[in-house]
Amino acid sequence: MSRERRPADHDTLSCRLSQILLRLNQGECLRPTQLAREFGVSLRTIQRDLGHRLATLPLQRGDSGYHLDPRQLGQLNWRDLERFADRSGIGHLYPRLEPRFLNDLLDGRLDAALQVHGAQGEDLQPHQRDFAQLGQAIQRQQRISFHYAKDDGSKLVDGAAPYQLIHHNGIWYLAAVDGDRLKAYSLTKISRLLVSPQTFERQPPIEQQLREEDGIWLNRQKTDVLLHIAAPAASYFRRRKLIAGQRIDRELPDGGLIVACRVAHPNEVLPLVRYWLPNARILSPGHLQAELEQSLRQYLEPR
Repeated sequence: MSRERRPADHDTLSCRLSQILLRLNQGECLRPTQLAREFGVSLRTIQRDLGHRLATLPLQRGDSGYHLDPRQLGQLNWRDLERFADRSGIGHLYPRLEPRFLNDLLDGRLDAALQVHGAQGEDLQPHQRDFAQLGQAIQRQQRISFHYAKDDGSKLVDGAAPYQLIHHNGIWYLAAVDGDRLKAYSLTKISRLLVSPQTFERQPPIEQQLREEDGIWLNRQKTDVLLHIAAPAASYFRRRKLIAGQRIDRELPDGGLIVACRVAHPNEVLPLVRYWLPNARILSPGHLQAELEQSLRQYLEPR
């Protein structure tokens, strides 16, 4: 495969990741600086690819660069590429991932036709070791201890039961049971991670809760919220879910919507409504709308 390609040939995220994945599967050892030059992107972007977007792969890092675990060489097939795309949250970008389409994507024939823009995620490169250790602890059902950075200082979390690593809006979280509560911890705020030989039994109610959640506020006590969405913003809410648990309750004659959702914390809904002002309003519960109005009055007060 020729390496003499112009940066413009690699201007899509999907193409770049596919090329890197294919070359790793062929046994190549890849240097981040060389990849950055070849694909015409920054070194930070390539580091984000290897440490964040491809974090689920069994990558090994040596003095000469990154390479795939030798035991995995040649074992990746089209089905693996589809599974990787789905698990990485990019499978929905295309109508259907099938061998013919992926082949066109990999050999560059679709470069001029496709370009993908998306939200930037956190840089997980400094946390690659923790990511791998947490993944193993989850699979082996081993308890963990770590320090967690908070606004008022560092907190020790001791003997937690890790259940899942969750990617949400560009940030990775650890879902773990601390004491008797399921909580979400931002991965980049975790330090001094220790994996204990002590194991735990996975609880079916916890696993069911994680399957049903589509956010990171892991609280069983939910509040039902109704939103009025005016016609100018309605198409955005019809197109995709903009809030956890979103469903369209009814369509209004003027083109607006009544949108229902279930939230575990006010910060799941208040920032969304602020963003869509003046085309969004909280119908119930009333105290959330009152809280929103109070914060807006404070914002508008002269300082």
